[in-house]
Amino acid sequence: GERHWRQGGTLVKRPRVDTEANHRLITRRAAILGGVQLAFVGALGARMQFLQVDQADQFRLLAEENRINIRIIPPARGEVFDRNGVALARNVPSYRIVIVREDAGDVEEVVAQLGKIVPLDPKEVERAMAEMKRSAPFLPITFAEEVRWEDLSRVSVNAPALPGVTPEVGLSRVYPLGSDYAQVLGYVGPGSDYDLERLEDPDQLLRIPRFQIGKVGVEAKVENTLRGKGGAKRVEVNATGRVMRELDRREGTPGSDLQLTIDSKLQSYVQARLTGESASAIVMDVENGDLLAIASAPTFDPNLFVRGISTRDYAALTENKYRPLASKSVQGAYPPGSTFKMITAMAALEEGLIGPDETVYCPGHLEVAGRRFHCWKRAGHGWVDLQNSLKQSCDVYYYDLALKVGIEKISAMANRFGLGVRHDVPMSAVVAGLTPTKDWKARVHGQDWVIGDTVNASIGQGYMLASPLQLAVMTARLASGHEINPRLVKSVDGVEQPSGRGASMGMNENNLRKMRRAMYEVVNDRRGTAYGSRIIEDAMRMAGKTGTSQVRNITAAERRAGVVRNEDLPWERRDHALFVNFAPYDNPKYAVAVVVEHGGGGSKAAAPIARDVTLQALYGEDPPLEAYPTKDRGRIREQQRVLRGVQPVANITGKDQA
Repeated sequence: GERHWRQGGTLVKRPRVDTEANHRLITRRAAILGGVQLAFVGALGARMQFLQVDQADQFRLLAEENRINIRIIPPARGEVFDRNGVALARNVPSYRIVIVREDAGDVEEVVAQLGKIVPLDPKEVERAMAEMKRSAPFLPITFAEEVRWEDLSRVSVNAPALPGVTPEVGLSRVYPLGSDYAQVLGYVGPGSDYDLERLEDPDQLLRIPRFQIGKVGVEAKVENTLRGKGGAKRVEVNATGRVMRELDRREGTPGSDLQLTIDSKLQSYVQARLTGESASAIVMDVENGDLLAIASAPTFDPNLFVRGISTRDYAALTENKYRPLASKSVQGAYPPGSTFKMITAMAALEEGLIGPDETVYCPGHLEVAGRRFHCWKRAGHGWVDLQNSLKQSCDVYYYDLALKVGIEKISAMANRFGLGVRHDVPMSAVVAGLTPTKDWKARVHGQDWVIGDTVNASIGQGYMLASPLQLAVMTARLASGHEINPRLVKSVDGVEQPSGRGASMGMNENNLRKMRRAMYEVVNDRRGTAYGSRIIEDAMRMAGKTGTSQVRNITAAERRAGVVRNEDLPWERRDHALFVNFAPYDNPKYAVAVVVEHGGGGSKAAAPIARDVTLQALYGEDPPLEAYPTKDRGRIREQQRVLRGVQPVANITGKDQA
């Protein structure tokens, strides 16, 4: 039991106590080391079980995702048709070549190889590379559009050498009638960061580079309905990212088709009739509010915008002073001029402040609060009653009415007839116009209302503003006595949309009849301001009102020297020309509003257009020459011949420079 060791050549005996202590120490250390080893092995085993058993499904999924990609399938955009089924916006097949960055590897090398096989536009390649850098790596980026079938075939044959490159067949928007519907339909274009920023929760479809969305007009306002819902497909790819096969596919939901209330034949005619002017026109169904034509001139070809308009083409549109990009029919706000006189008269009649036989003397002006307000006829109209005041468009008569009625009741009546109201039509930047009140002026201008403001408003001048759409609504309500509201979408996927016909306006029918008769005299009496633009056919006769709104102040010195004629002024300083009408007089079907920017007098510039448009709507084709006054028939015959030859192409030049 004793231990010995040698020390300096002498054998020394180790005590038994030391030997036992050392033994216990070694045993303890061995136990600790064994325990650590056992714990390590146990932890390793537990981790292996966790990874191989518990997490097996997750890692299997990760491995699967390394070889399976999920890609979004864009839906077919809904198409747009006119009321008779004529296509206004269609989808056509478009071949393109896309590259997915995460599948391509060295994108620049892949693009270089692709360029040896098919012709690539350097500018498009530069754009696509920039788009790829700011897009998610799994999104396909278009490097070439409108690719020929032969080029697409070469890409498919060389697929093994082009990782990440995929030839695709997609759909692109086209507008068959071109410029005729530009300001109504608007156009689609590639989505931008700005488009995404406007949305709280943008659809993932909008994140697909070059995905087409509505930019303006119906295309933009009914975007959610037209766009549809995207689908998805799972594809198996190899180590280089080349698609080997499609595993499954979930088709999306195509967008809904729209049918508009527009009549394409009438729209094309109206657009052609406005050629050469900076103008707009509305044709509206008096019974249900259907908008049969909404035209603005000059116009443009919306097809230019579908894949991105060139800088040169865009500059030609934006630098044109006649504003071809603006939909003047709903965006333009003009002083309504004398077309507003029916509102002032109705306000007075409904309040019982005048009778139809009461007369006012017009010496050519009226003194109000020390200021002279002039009539358009310098010598005056003499004694006039309601009917004659409207027929001859006497301003003084309405100045006198304004003093009796007041601005609050005039503006309230204007609202009841659809002025100063933003109508619910799916077009861009629809204006509300303006029917001013005392509170409005104090709030906006910080000034008190003065009696002169009321006098100006009574003839549609001063602060009063209205769009051609609002003037058409006003006329339809005058003709029907009902709250007619404009309707542009007739049906969605075949489901008819609500009619624009509302309830009775609750107006005194006798008062409405007086206004209609006075409007009839405007056109059909020899002394009426629109007599030169009358309709001869008895069953088609129309009732209307001319309007001329000033865009400049006429000084007292100019009046003394003689007011400068519109023809002698620069185009921008000429008066706007307006005309509103409904027909037939005995059984109204259509209301028409025409505004010719800086056209001069309403009777000269706007009324002839409105008459021609009205007849075209009534007959549904070129009307017989017998419907026109004899003196006009030769000119109309030539006009019809010319207009029949006008095709729906872009017109961005406007009228000749003055």
